[in-house]
Amino acid sequence: MKQQRSFPAFKVSQRCENRLKGGHPWVYDNEIEASPSGIDNGCIADVLSPKGSYLGSGLVSLNSKIRVRLLSDNANETFGESFFRRRIRYALDHRKTVMGDDISACRLVHGESDGLPGLTVDRYGDILSVQVLSYGMEQRKDMLYRLLTEELAADGVVLRGIMERGDVAIRELEGLDNFKGWYKADYLPAPPESPVTEITENGIIYNVDVENGQKTGFFLDQKYNRLAVAKIARGKKVLDCFTHTGSFALNAAMGGAAHVTAVDVSQFAVDTARANAERNGLSDKMDFVCADVFDLLPKLAQEKAGYDFVILDPPAFTKSRKTVNSAERGYKEINYRAMKMLPRGGYLATCSCSHFMHNELFVKMLMSAAKDAGVHLKLVEARQQGPDHPILMNVPETDYLKFYLFQIV
Repeated sequence: MKQQRSFPAFKVSQRCENRLKGGHPWVYDNEIEASPSGIDNGCIADVLSPKGSYLGSGLVSLNSKIRVRLLSDNANETFGESFFRRRIRYALDHRKTVMGDDISACRLVHGESDGLPGLTVDRYGDILSVQVLSYGMEQRKDMLYRLLTEELAADGVVLRGIMERGDVAIRELEGLDNFKGWYKADYLPAPPESPVTEITENGIIYNVDVENGQKTGFFLDQKYNRLAVAKIARGKKVLDCFTHTGSFALNAAMGGAAHVTAVDVSQFAVDTARANAERNGLSDKMDFVCADVFDLLPKLAQEKAGYDFVILDPPAFTKSRKTVNSAERGYKEINYRAMKMLPRGGYLATCSCSHFMHNELFVKMLMSAAKDAGVHLKLVEARQQGPDHPILMNVPETDYLKFYLFQIV
């Protein structure tokens, strides 16, 4: 017998209807023309057009400007456990398809791109590091964690722990508390004594702190961009700016660079990068500097330091539209300085991880920096985030990482 469904319904504007039909899954609070009364925060609700036709169903967040995040446009879906299990299985199978057999260190769930809005799941061996960023997902996290554990077990992966990284500001916009710590459940073993675990990526071993490291512990989205850097680095003197845990620097050294200098403003990051170099037997090819890149680049240019490959992997300079202009100035400054210090025939790897610094603006900034530096840029490669961080077409928020390799000519 077919299960009955009965969900409260929001009626939305024509503008919202057009966007939802175009594939974007968000309903903003200022687009709602009629709301149901007395509904529970985090519940499932239907979304209807101005004329009352069905557009989809999703998770309600009463405190957020994003009032509904669509899960499906199937009017017969009841959104029980089987629905979420299917979505998790689709996500895991997609990673095995696009990443190959080794998905021991990768993003397993990428929010809206995997039809699970507000859920981020990164795998570090037998540990999951999870961010829950929407109210509706927070209410369902116990079920989701159990389903993740069961579906991974079906693939032969026995989890040692799930770290919750709820220490992000967006949770406050959802009316959720900020916290981090090991999740406890009867189907999981006792939490690991240490939040530090070991992963291997591109043949390089890293220690990852899933509790205290940035984001969920490691930047998994640059995996294949690091390989592109390694290919260019052979025989070159490399400067890796904003090195963090040293990932680009280590790939360059592993790729046969003559020497690599890794720079970060954080002494903790520098110490971590140095430890990773020692762990991989690469210390003799590398040195480490704790410095502000904005101050260091002009100094190195003045000293004619002789680097012939510069890597710029800064943190996001902007996390909102309001600060895009100042962020653009920051990106231009470091790229201009790098272009000025590189010789003709040298190479530049440069990227931005901010969605708000969209690709057209980023390229415009690079061209302006090149003009001011008096150089031309020969494109080697234009890349994006790895396929385990899938881009959902018509959802620009899922398309955030820009990565370019140039030769300076």
